Amino acid sequence: MALFQTMGNIANDPQEKKQIKGDAEKTKVLIIGSGPAGYTAAIYAARANLSPILYQGLEPGGQLTTTTEVENFPGYPQGVTGPVMMEDLKAQAERFGAESRWGIISEVDLSNRPFKAIVDGTKLIEAESIIIATGATAKYLGLSSEEKFKGSGVSACATCDGFFYKGKNVAVVGGGDTAAEEATYLAGLCNKVYLIVRKNYLRASKAMIEKVERTKNIEILYEHTTKEIIGSKVVGGAILDNNGKDVTIEIDGFFVAIGHTPQSQLFTKWIDTDNEGYIKTLSGTSKTNVDGVFACGDVMDSTYKQAITAAGSGCKAALDAEKFISSQE
Repeated sequence: MALFQTMGNIANDPQEKKQIKGDAEKTKVLIIGSGPAGYTAAIYAARANLSPILYQGLEPGGQLTTTTEVENFPGYPQGVTGPVMMEDLKAQAERFGAESRWGIISEVDLSNRPFKAIVDGTKLIEAESIIIATGATAKYLGLSSEEKFKGSGVSACATCDGFFYKGKNVAVVGGGDTAAEEATYLAGLCNKVYLIVRKNYLRASKAMIEKVERTKNIEILYEHTTKEIIGSKVVGGAILDNNGKDVTIEIDGFFVAIGHTPQSQLFTKWIDTDNEGYIKTLSGTSKTNVDGVFACGDVMDSTYKQAITAAGSGCKAALDAEKFISSQE
């Protein structure tokens, strides 16, 4: 997953052309972004002899590289760290001939085939098809202490990391459906769940509010904001602000559930997205509104956001790309 920025139509911008070094490199499949979706797409595309080129972006391996233990991905009975699993997927793709590269796709032009992409502002690639796997980034509060404890008690995914806090006390920040769902999920594992809500009400749906309110081990802290997360090497508590009064809670895990930002900005000139920026795909497929451009993983999934569902959608994207390329030959 990477951070991208659209910078204009590279096909028709003479100033941009002056920066390009050498002739355009041509490929049948260009995969933009890594992580479970991108690497799985690379595995399938490579096994289909499409010789895909994958650019990893600013965050090679995606959000899982910030996760310590992954225990819910099939094939790892003893669990695996996020970075190790991503290296395994990358190695598997490269075994079949995929080329995984460092670099950032800074611009694209999807107006005509072959599609054009600029790497790091200097290299031009022309692709018969493109698979978008740029992912989504979790929104955080922006606290320095939050950054300090990422992977050591701070998480943005209860279903990913909740098991590690079985029988312990945790906190969830947020007031919408996502926060309510995370809190009720964790309540089934943890001793106690604090739901930290900035306003004096929940923004979640009525059904979710009722579910939270009848869950005995969830305590809703209305009109509370997080000032600091405290602890030594791992999270040990949090200092909250309640209308000017400091409140300290003792917790082992701190879950942020205030939403995600899909990394689709680079493509919105050509690709349809929903109101939140998630790429729209044809139901049951990875196809976008542009023939030959496919999307997979969290950049198009606003619901599940799991490594295994991202990997499955990467498989679909590669198979759809293979069929598309075959139909053009």
